[in-house]
Amino acid sequence: MTTDHALARELASRAGDLLLRLREGWSGEATELRAAGDAESHELLMAALREARPADAILSEEGKDDHVRLSAQRVWIVDPLDGTREFGEVPRDDWAVHVALWESGELVAGAVGRPARGDILATDAPPARPQGMPSTIRLAVSRTRPPAFVTALAERLGAELVPMGSAGIKATAVLDDVVDAYVHAGGQYEWDSAAPVAVASAAGLHTSRIDGSALEYNSADPLLPDLLICRPEIAEMLLAAIADLTSEGHQS
Repeated sequence: MTTDHALARELASRAGDLLLRLREGWSGEATELRAAGDAESHELLMAALREARPADAILSEEGKDDHVRLSAQRVWIVDPLDGTREFGEVPRDDWAVHVALWESGELVAGAVGRPARGDILATDAPPARPQGMPSTIRLAVSRTRPPAFVTALAERLGAELVPMGSAGIKATAVLDDVVDAYVHAGGQYEWDSAAPVAVASAAGLHTSRIDGSALEYNSADPLLPDLLICRPEIAEMLLAAIADLTSEGHQS
């Protein structure tokens, strides 16, 4: 039987191929393309998971939340199209497909497909992470709505803000050595970060809430409001600066 790691990669690949074909052949409005991408990728992933792992539960951004997952031992957490806005802005490449598996309290497998970039980062072969202390910290930030909290953090650290698209792209940019950290404090859901966190953790990056506590998945409320993914060498520095900002009343 295909391992969970290999299945995560395979599903991210299949959904990515579908999205590329859809995008290349599209002649309608961008809003309709985005809606079709969300729906068709979701349908593919749901059907494939039900066939490959019929006993497992699924939490998908595009599906109705079935609370049977709360008593399940294994739950696939998927975002069929992370970065829907960017997907509709052809030829932008900063969008992704997220496939992760949670089992008995832990993320145990995952893949982040980056179809328009032609690659997949996955736990079956975790990428090598950048090493050492950067001279200037680079922080990934939303290209359309950079949060004031992260801007204040950059000012505190003398850091550079690097704007980019989807959550998965920001998180995996740490592995690409394009940024050194992804700090998010503006509200997300489990499907936004589960696959990137699985891959980042497997590669040896630091992953946590912005207060340093563990990220928890398969909760009754899938809202997971904040996140830190970074080189482990700078984790303590970032967490201390975040704590200082929070104590000074900066809103996350």
